Amino acid sequence: MMSSTKLLIIDDHDTVRQALEARLRVADGLEIVGCTGCWRTGLRDAVRKKPDVVLLETKRADGQGMMALYRLAEQCPSSSIVVLTSYPDAEEQMEATRVGVARYLLKDIDTPQLVREIKSVVADGP
Repeated sequence: MMSSTKLLIIDDHDTVRQALEARLRVADGLEIVGCTGCWRTGLRDAVRKKPDVVLLETKRADGQGMMALYRLAEQCPSSSIVVLTSYPDAEEQMEATRVGVARYLLKDIDTPQLVREIKSVVADGP
Protein backbone atom coordinates (compact mmCIF):
# COMPACT_ATOMS: atom_id res chain seq x y z
CA MET A 1 0.00 0.00 0.00
CA MET A 2 1.23 3.49 -0.83
CA SER A 3 1.81 5.78 2.12
CA SER A 4 -0.39 8.80 2.65
CA THR A 5 0.63 12.20 1.36
CA LYS A 6 1.38 14.42 4.36
CA LEU A 7 -0.30 17.80 3.94
CA LEU A 8 0.04 21.11 5.80
CA ILE A 9 -2.51 23.91 5.25
CA ILE A 10 -1.68 27.59 5.82
CA ASP A 11 -4.55 30.04 5.24
CA ASP A 12 -5.43 33.02 7.43
CA HIS A 13 -9.14 32.97 6.57
CA ASP A 14 -10.56 30.76 9.35
CA THR A 15 -13.79 29.66 7.65
CA VAL A 16 -12.07 28.80 4.39
CA ARG A 17 -9.21 26.99 6.13
CA GLN A 18 -11.60 24.93 8.26
CA ALA A 19 -13.74 24.02 5.25
CA LEU A 20 -10.65 23.07 3.26
CA GLU A 21 -9.38 20.91 6.10
CA ALA A 22 -12.77 19.19 6.40
CA ARG A 23 -12.85 18.54 2.63
CA LEU A 24 -9.35 17.09 2.52
CA ARG A 25 -9.40 15.17 5.82
CA VAL A 26 -11.78 12.60 4.31
CA ALA A 27 -9.83 12.20 1.06
CA ASP A 28 -8.14 8.84 0.55
CA GLY A 29 -4.37 8.98 0.63
CA LEU A 30 -4.03 12.35 2.39
CA GLU A 31 -2.94 12.92 5.97
CA ILE A 32 -3.29 16.46 7.31
CA VAL A 33 -0.33 17.05 9.63
CA GLY A 34 -1.14 20.69 10.37
CA CYS A 35 -3.62 23.44 9.67
CA THR A 36 -3.04 27.04 10.75
CA GLY A 37 -3.82 30.63 9.93
CA CYS A 38 -0.44 31.91 11.11
CA TRP A 39 2.27 31.54 8.49
CA ARG A 40 5.03 31.58 11.12
CA THR A 41 3.37 28.67 12.93
CA GLY A 42 2.94 26.97 9.56
CA LEU A 43 6.62 27.45 8.76
CA ARG A 44 7.63 26.02 12.14
CA ASP A 45 5.29 23.06 11.61
CA ALA A 46 6.64 22.52 8.08
CA VAL A 47 10.25 22.48 9.30
CA ARG A 48 9.37 20.07 12.12
CA LYS A 49 6.85 17.76 10.42
CA LYS A 50 8.32 17.77 6.89
CA PRO A 51 5.02 17.52 4.99
CA ASP A 52 5.07 16.28 1.41
CA VAL A 53 2.92 19.23 0.37
CA VAL A 54 2.18 22.66 1.86
CA LEU A 55 -1.04 24.33 0.70
CA LEU A 56 -0.49 28.07 1.05
CA GLU A 57 -2.84 31.00 0.50
CA THR A 58 -0.67 33.96 -0.48
CA LYS A 59 -3.47 36.54 -0.19
CA ARG A 60 -3.25 37.35 3.51
CA ALA A 61 -4.70 40.13 5.65
CA ASP A 62 -1.19 40.83 6.97
CA GLY A 63 0.29 41.10 3.46
CA GLN A 64 2.90 38.45 4.33
CA GLY A 65 1.87 35.72 1.87
CA MET A 66 4.88 36.03 -0.41
CA MET A 67 7.21 36.26 2.61
CA ALA A 68 5.71 32.99 3.81
CA LEU A 69 6.32 31.49 0.37
CA TYR A 70 9.96 32.61 0.31
CA ARG A 71 10.61 31.24 3.80
CA LEU A 72 8.91 27.91 3.07
CA ALA A 73 10.86 27.48 -0.17
CA GLU A 74 14.12 28.28 1.62
CA GLN A 75 13.63 26.29 4.83
CA CYS A 76 11.59 23.32 3.55
CA PRO A 77 13.22 22.24 0.30
CA SER A 78 11.84 18.69 0.58
CA SER A 79 8.23 19.92 0.71
CA SER A 80 6.34 20.81 -2.45
CA ILE A 81 4.43 24.09 -2.20
CA VAL A 82 1.02 24.52 -3.77
CA VAL A 83 -0.42 28.03 -3.79
CA LEU A 84 -4.18 27.78 -3.36
CA THR A 85 -5.54 31.27 -3.74
CA SER A 86 -8.82 33.15 -3.92
CA TYR A 87 -8.09 35.02 -7.11
CA PRO A 88 -5.39 34.92 -9.77
CA ASP A 89 -2.58 37.44 -9.86
CA ALA A 90 -0.32 37.05 -12.90
CA GLU A 91 2.63 38.86 -11.32
CA GLU A 92 2.37 36.83 -8.13
CA GLN A 93 2.05 33.61 -10.14
CA MET A 94 5.22 34.42 -12.10
CA GLU A 95 7.13 35.15 -8.88
CA ALA A 96 5.75 32.01 -7.19
CA THR A 97 6.84 29.92 -10.18
CA ARG A 98 10.29 31.52 -10.05
CA VAL A 99 10.55 30.61 -6.35
CA GLY A 100 9.62 27.03 -7.20
CA VAL A 101 5.96 26.40 -6.34
CA ALA A 102 4.68 23.16 -7.77
CA ARG A 103 1.17 24.45 -8.59
CA TYR A 104 -0.73 27.75 -8.52
CA LEU A 105 -4.41 26.89 -8.12
CA LEU A 106 -7.64 28.77 -7.49
CA LYS A 107 -9.88 27.94 -4.55
CA ASP A 108 -12.86 27.29 -6.79
CA ILE A 109 -11.26 23.95 -7.73
CA ASP A 110 -13.41 20.96 -6.80
CA THR A 111 -12.22 18.57 -4.11
CA PRO A 112 -11.47 15.54 -6.34
CA GLN A 113 -9.37 17.70 -8.68
CA LEU A 114 -7.55 19.33 -5.76
CA VAL A 115 -6.72 15.90 -4.34
CA ARG A 116 -5.41 14.82 -7.78
CA GLU A 117 -3.26 17.97 -8.00
CA ILE A 118 -1.80 17.39 -4.53
CA LYS A 119 -0.99 13.77 -5.28
CA SER A 120 0.50 14.60 -8.69
CA VAL A 121 2.85 17.12 -7.05
CA VAL A 122 4.21 14.34 -4.85
CA ALA A 123 4.56 12.02 -7.83
CA ASP A 124 6.49 14.75 -9.67
CA GLY A 125 8.76 15.41 -6.68
CA PRO A 126 9.68 18.81 -5.17
